[in-house]
Amino acid sequence: MESAEDTSSSSAFGKTLVVATKLPGVRIDRAEFLHRSLSRYCTDEQVRVAISETPAVAGISAEVLAKLADAAITNETTKVTALSAAAGIPGGFALIGTVPADTAQYFAHMLRIAQKLAYLYSWPDLFDQDGDEPDDATQNVLTLFVGVMFGVQAANKGISMVAEKLAAQMVKQLPKQALTQGVVFPIVRTVAKHLGVQLTKGTFAKGIAKVIPVVGGVISGGMTLATFLPMAKRLRKHLATLQTAKPAAHSTTGTGASDAAASESVGP
Repeated sequence: MESAEDTSSSSAFGKTLVVATKLPGVRIDRAEFLHRSLSRYCTDEQVRVAISETPAVAGISAEVLAKLADAAITNETTKVTALSAAAGIPGGFALIGTVPADTAQYFAHMLRIAQKLAYLYSWPDLFDQDGDEPDDATQNVLTLFVGVMFGVQAANKGISMVAEKLAAQMVKQLPKQALTQGVVFPIVRTVAKHLGVQLTKGTFAKGIAKVIPVVGGVISGGMTLATFLPMAKRLRKHLATLQTAKPAAHSTTGTGASDAAASESVGP
C-alpha cells in the first residue's frame, strides 16, 4: 500500500508536469514538426504517410531517423544552454514553490525533446487538440519518458509495454486504459514517486547534476552538455529499439527515405 509520503511525492511531480505543459512553446505540433523535419530528406508521399500514419509506416530509414533525432537533440541542447532561465519562464511556474526557474527551464526542454523523439519514432500525438491540461494518459506517458531520461529502469519497462500495445493494435492514439488503469499504471506511479522524491526534497536539479551553476541568469553550458545531452540520447536509444519504430511492425509504405546527411538542426 502506497504511503502518504509516496503519494505526496507522486503528486508533486504530477503538478510540476502539468504546469510545465502549459508553458509557451513546450507542446510540439506533431504534424508540423514531422513535415519540417522529414521534407528535406524524404519524398512528399513519405512525408504525407509519416504524418497521417507514422514514420515507420512510411518506410523512413533508421539512419535518417537517427540523424534527425540527433539534430533535434542538438537543437534543444543549444536552446537550454543559451536561454536565460529567468527570462524564459513565465510566472506560472511560481505556482510550485519547490521548482526554481532554472530547473523549470530545464524541465520544459526535457518535455520538448521527449515529444520530438517520440514523434520521429512513430508515437501518436501525445496531446489532444482541445483542453488546457493534458489528460491522464498523456501525463503518464510523459512521466515515463522523463523517467527513461533519468535512467529509471522501471520507466524503460513501462515505455516498452506501451509501445508493444501501440504496435499490436495499430492505433493512432495512446492506449489510455493501460496507462491509467491497466498493467502500466503501477509502473507510472513508481516512476512518478522516484522523480517526485527528488522534487519534494529540493533535489530535482541535483538529479540532473550535482549543482546547477547559473551565471548571469544563464544555465551553464557545461552542465547542459554533461547532463541534458546524454539524458536525451538515452531516450532516443530506447525509443529506437521499440516495436513502434520497426517497419516490420507496420504495413510498410513507400520506398525508403534518402540516406542523405541530416546533420542540420531541426527548427524549434
